[in-house]
Amino acid sequence: MYLPPQFNAKEQAHVWELVRTYPFASLISNDDEGLPFVTHLPLHLEVQGGETVLLGHVAKPNPHWRYLQARPTAVVTFMGPHAYMSPKVYPDLVRVPTWNYLAVHCTVQVTLIDDPLAKDRLLKKLIGDHDPAYAPQWMGLGTDYQHKMLAGIVAFELRVTNLQCKLKLNQHRPEAHARMREVYAAGDDNEQALGRWMDKLGMNAARE
Repeated sequence: MYLPPQFNAKEQAHVWELVRTYPFASLISNDDEGLPFVTHLPLHLEVQGGETVLLGHVAKPNPHWRYLQARPTAVVTFMGPHAYMSPKVYPDLVRVPTWNYLAVHCTVQVTLIDDPLAKDRLLKKLIGDHDPAYAPQWMGLGTDYQHKMLAGIVAFELRVTNLQCKLKLNQHRPEAHARMREVYAAGDDNEQALGRWMDKLGMNAARE
């Protein structure tokens, strides 16, 4: 993605926080006609030593897994909070509006997972992320039913080979930061989240 240096986040902790807080991703690769094919899905993040891995699955009727099998390089994107920013945050009038947002893009190598036990472990990790209370119900459904459900999905491991994290929060316009923070504090959930990220990045110094 287009990534000006002032928005290029280098801290790994910021990347992992975004991915874990906003795990609903877009998995993008080319179909058999060379066009982008996109699947929207939740992913589970694991940082294993020096490797970063994303785990997920699609329904077996979804052709995306076949495209990934044939061409195992793909892109995964995560979108964090985002919101309009009015030019009223500036002390002068010769300004234009913009849109602030936080995003992570990963280039990944795909490995399909066929083993039912491995798929079961993957599902339990996703359940743990989103609905831990469901785990006993899943385990109590019976082996035959579980195997039927597992046979209906294609699971995969996405090994991250490159990533970019963009935190676009008007960092290069410090004269607007104090007013931005006030506007975002009074805004909707997305705007309030952006305000908290301003605090995290130390952009509230102008308020002190």
